[in-house]
Amino acid sequence: MRIRKGDQVIVSTGDDSSKQPRVVLSVLEGGDKIVVEGVNRVYKHVKKGHPKSPQGGRLSLEMPIDVSNVAVYCAACSSGTRVGARYLENGAKERFCKKCSTTLGVISPPRPKYAKKA
Repeated sequence: MRIRKGDQVIVSTGDDSSKQPRVVLSVLEGGDKIVVEGVNRVYKHVKKGHPKSPQGGRLSLEMPIDVSNVAVYCAACSSGTRVGARYLENGAKERFCKKCSTTLGVISPPRPKYAKKA
């Protein structure tokens, strides 16, 4: 999975689809669902004495959405794009934008096994 916590994504389908990038708050354990800021909000009714809401009432929460409904936002392209992975010359692995080939961050540290030989 190539979407990580803190990435900016564009929601492409559903009621909350928009062209503005939003931040990924968390990635669930299986890797196929993510929680995005301000997307798929629901109300949870809580009784009095709940730790998050001692007076009771309705809590507004973000619920998970499927990874297939979002695209990573590339600042260079200023649009949603697919993400690829490649090895650098020193053997480090990085994520990159498939449209403009801009780097989106390093995934793993350099490993001599994957370093390009001169």
